[in-house]
This record gives sequence, structure tokens and C-alpha cells, in this order.
Amino acid sequence: MKVITLENAAQIGEQLGRFYVDFVKEHPSCVLGLATGATPLPTYQYIVKAYEAGEVSFADVTTFNLDEYCDLPKDNKNSYYTFMQENLFKHLDIKAENVNFLDGNAADYEAESRRYAQAIQAAGGIDVQFLGIGRNGHIAFNEPSDAFTDEAFRVALTQSTIDANSIYFDDAPMPHYAMTMGIGSILRSKKIVLVATGASKAQAVKGMIEGAVTPQLPASVLQQHADVTVYLDKEAASLL
Repeated sequence: MKVITLENAAQIGEQLGRFYVDFVKEHPSCVLGLATGATPLPTYQYIVKAYEAGEVSFADVTTFNLDEYCDLPKDNKNSYYTFMQENLFKHLDIKAENVNFLDGNAADYEAESRRYAQAIQAAGGIDVQFLGIGRNGHIAFNEPSDAFTDEAFRVALTQSTIDANSIYFDDAPMPHYAMTMGIGSILRSKKIVLVATGASKAQAVKGMIEGAVTPQLPASVLQQHADVTVYLDKEAASLL
């Protein structure tokens, strides 16, 4: 696990955004696993600026997002589909048919899990998976539990996650369930990059990097992956 500590989120966004631009230029048909929330925004902003400057094309890139809320319409302003459209996809030349999401409103969650796994496999697997980390050590929506998960599944969100994400649901209650890529699926990515910023993530970051591998802190399993780069600001790295 390679750890890179920078001054702040803006510096991380610039360095990691540069990595993505260079990677896509070198591998124009790559498959990217993407994340939502505040953490990846500086990186996405850098990517958009590079595209608008004519530096890179996403015309042949395929993407798979980590997760999506259940019981929330796809076009709701708080859905992860809408988040990605507004903050990344609509600003790029990526093809709509190359953008993949879990269906949080699927009638059969197990069938949806199989569909997503088969789609990832058919695309050749994920080349680079973007992750954030929750205050409780979750990655995607893999919450602390008694065992590591494998493929995508429907998860009941913990109160910690609900409390952290409820700030985005100012006019409606936040969903308490989501469909998420499982730990096994994440670990099958060829390369993983994880970003953590802020003092509130410091304890989880310490456990992820220096603690025992345990499903009680899901991100700790990344110690077992051969190619992980962790980007931290000084506050997130403060306990290392």
C-alpha cells in the first residue's frame, strides 16, 4: 500500500486528476470504477478542465459506479446517477451506453447483483477503482460486519453513514438502504486509489493502514491488494 500525503484536498485533486488524464490517454478504452460524494469532486473537476482544454477524450472509456441508493428515483437530485451526471459525465464525451450503475430500485436484488458482476466481467474487469473511506471504515457502502462481502448486494446503512450523508437530503429523508459493490468485486480491480481528507477520517485511515485486517473495518482489507495508492491530506494522516 503506497501512501501519498499532500497539503489539502485541492492538491490531491490535482495530482490524482493528472493521474487519471494520463491513464486515459495511455489506455483510451480503459474501465474505471468511480465513487461519489465530496471526496472525488476535486479530481473530477480537474478531469473536466483537462477535457475542456482538449487534452483527453473519454469516448471509449467504460465506467462502473460503486453504489446507488435504494427507494430513490434515478433522476432524483440526490441519486448517485444524478450526482455523476452533474459533476462529471455531462461535461465529457463519454457514451451513455458505457456508463454503468447498480439499480437501487431493482425488483430482484440478487439478479441485479449477478447482472452487474457479469457486466464488469464482460468489460474486461475494472482497471482503476476510485474509493473514499467512511468514518467507520466503510468502502463503497460495505459497512462494518462479521464477514467480508463478495459481489454487489443490498445493504442496510448504519446510523453513522446516515448521519454523515443526511446533510445532502435537506428536503427529504435519506434512504436507509443502498445497492453496493461488494468487497470481493472491489478487490478484483487491477489498481485501487483511495482518497481521505479531514480529521474525521484520521482514525479510520490509521486502522486501514496500520490495524488488523477485519470486516469490522472494511477498508483494512485493502492491505491484501497488490496495487493500492492512498492519497491523504495532513489531517487525515495525522494519526499515522
